[in-house]
Amino acid sequence: MTLEAIRPEEFPWFPYDGFTFCLGLAEGDAAWTSGHTAAAFDPEVGKMTVGGPMEQQARTAYEKVLAILAAAGFGPEDVTRVTENITLSGLDEYDAAVAVRTELFGDRPTVRTVVVERLVRRAAFIEVELHAVRGGGETLVASSGERSAVTEGHDGLVYLPTFVPVGADGEVVAPGDLAGQYAWCLDRAEETLAGLGLSLDHAVTTYDYVTPDSSAADREAAEGVRRERLAGDGIFPAAGRVEMSRLHHDGVLVALDVTASRHPRQKVDPGWAAYDGATRSPAVRAGRGLFMSGLAARDTTTGEVLAADDLEGQAEALYEQMVALLEHEGLGPADLLETTEYCVVDAIPTYRVVAPVRERRLSPPWPASTGALCHGLDAPGLLLEVFPNALYREDA
Repeated sequence: MTLEAIRPEEFPWFPYDGFTFCLGLAEGDAAWTSGHTAAAFDPEVGKMTVGGPMEQQARTAYEKVLAILAAAGFGPEDVTRVTENITLSGLDEYDAAVAVRTELFGDRPTVRTVVVERLVRRAAFIEVELHAVRGGGETLVASSGERSAVTEGHDGLVYLPTFVPVGADGEVVAPGDLAGQYAWCLDRAEETLAGLGLSLDHAVTTYDYVTPDSSAADREAAEGVRRERLAGDGIFPAAGRVEMSRLHHDGVLVALDVTASRHPRQKVDPGWAAYDGATRSPAVRAGRGLFMSGLAARDTTTGEVLAADDLEGQAEALYEQMVALLEHEGLGPADLLETTEYCVVDAIPTYRVVAPVRERRLSPPWPASTGALCHGLDAPGLLLEVFPNALYREDA
């Protein structure tokens, strides 16, 4: 089976042809949507616009992604994971979006909440993407308190909710201590997986969101925590890290998203020396999934930043690396499942240069894609980081 773009007969929000992303992808009993805001094409002004309060935007965003799933024969009962990108300007009104989501899905899916600097549409408060599998997968751990359910979805993937270092008493743990907060998040992930007969040795991706309120020494200490807790079987998961100026609560220095797989992991390494000694693998294969670390414009041998402060040059470099990694595994751009692009907010005036690069490097059916703006990345001069995943063909 191959990935196919979902093409609704009616999609009143905008004409969806001509982009380097699809509305969503489907294969057999699984489907994935791109991230969607409440944006719609306004013929009076000749461009996409978005407006209204959080509750209204959340309803529209969910109406769009559910319409996409419906075009492939999926409904709300099939959704296994929800990702909500919430902007700093919308964070204080997030409860309104939670109420909309609960009305639509109850407390069944896993929920990832990613706080982002802002979205491409400046007035947008929320962007939503969905994963679905026919029948809704399996609820492994029921929702409780502030934490959503843990679900098993497509091909043995186990989705964990976002871990934020806030204790049961509502207080931030390890105040001012990035490594302590990171250890707390990883420990909660380990405890959750242990209850399912799994461990952090089953993690295929770890995505970190940090604030600027930590020094280089703090981040090195957090790397030490990763090295201690994630190298049990000698394979580090694919990983990415982006910086936001604020996270879920005051005093929170890091938030963590973890996805695990019931399949054995294999490290994928095209011989990129820049990853030697790192606490992330270039990519990990588990089952049919290829999970790649966040790609930025760095030399794959030295780790040196390429095309510093040049967004187009960085997009060329990282998408070239993405295709090379796919080809190393006998895949191509048509096997790319998802891309999540994080662009530094100061570079948004030139963000349009990325689409032509994607058009040259990628191909139909185009991946399900999400884009958001961040405060910064791991090194001065970096403007763009992309988290990609791909799907091996069934006969691979």
